[in-house]
Amino acid sequence: MVPFEFRPLTRVSFGTGAFERLGRVAAELGARRILLVADDGVVQAGHAETARKLLEGAGVDVFLFQGFGANPDSAMVESGRAFAEPLGVNVIVGLGGGSSLDCAKGINFLLTNGGVMADYRGYGKVKKPLLPMIGVPTTAGTGSEAQSYAVIADAETHMKMACGDPSAAFRVTLLDPSLTLSAPRSVTAIAGFDAVSHAVETAVTTKRTPLSDGFSHQAWRLLSGAYERVLAQPNDFEVRSSMQVGACLAGMAIEQSMLGAAHACANPLTARYGIAHGVALAILLPHVVRWNADFASDRYALLLAGSDGISAGSPADALANRLEALAKTGGLTTRLSDAAVEEASLPALASLAASQWTGSFNPRPFDAEGALEIYRAAF
Repeated sequence: MVPFEFRPLTRVSFGTGAFERLGRVAAELGARRILLVADDGVVQAGHAETARKLLEGAGVDVFLFQGFGANPDSAMVESGRAFAEPLGVNVIVGLGGGSSLDCAKGINFLLTNGGVMADYRGYGKVKKPLLPMIGVPTTAGTGSEAQSYAVIADAETHMKMACGDPSAAFRVTLLDPSLTLSAPRSVTAIAGFDAVSHAVETAVTTKRTPLSDGFSHQAWRLLSGAYERVLAQPNDFEVRSSMQVGACLAGMAIEQSMLGAAHACANPLTARYGIAHGVALAILLPHVVRWNADFASDRYALLLAGSDGISAGSPADALANRLEALAKTGGLTTRLSDAAVEEASLPALASLAASQWTGSFNPRPFDAEGALEIYRAAF
């Protein structure tokens, strides 16, 4: 059994209306001047203005930063640092999808410790603790609200860097399913598949433990049971709740177990072709599951126990078929050839995938040759 240490770093408050507690939570953290990091979609949906009113109602000055994109990179984070530095903020709020949450963490790294994002690639490289943060996810996807990592792309190479530290975890996460109602169907589908992939990959990594299994398996039960329903019934609060809690639990699983070959292969697709992360995972994950079959069949069988919609066959084939069905329901691309990826680029992509940290935790030993096999199967 793999040894582990469990020390929850984030207080999670879930329920319809949890967003309304933002001002009170900020006051508990001693907030006086807050940097509010929110993406354009969240601003347009009115959530940032609501957050401002809640915070100002608690006597806090609020400064909004929204100068970043769907895949925040090191230059965007530096812009956020430059914006925040003269303001004297003492608390940061990340409001939005994974881009907002990760960007908030990235800004915090630079604001408190200086340097550039590449200085913090890996874990535990800060010298001063980060400012306290509050996470308010408006999608059910990345699980960043439950992790001590910021995933930031290098502005030049566009490859993602995982930068972690215990103080990079949100002090408090507010999970309010009503906030996810504003997400377009495409965002719900893409982010939701990302969450599903976290449940699947964390359940079989070499770092998984009985503790991470609890998070992974419950996340899979919630997400696989709600994914198709949330797309068919987007205003169903119970289904939205299952997706949001499932995504958070999957994030907790990542914190304990890490990820695998699907994420290692997905990152180069986003960097080179701009394919949305969740779409890249929809293309790759079924093939990774089949590729892992001889090394993780028993783990896949445990994950599937009691699941609905599972076809006959080996556990790996049954899970891969289920994942393909979910991707089809979400209207997601399922072949690399349909995502404008050139077959001639596969060897170069495989070389990049082999350098990704997450691949080192895959149950089947993963290298460039294995990445190329996966890409070709997905082409």
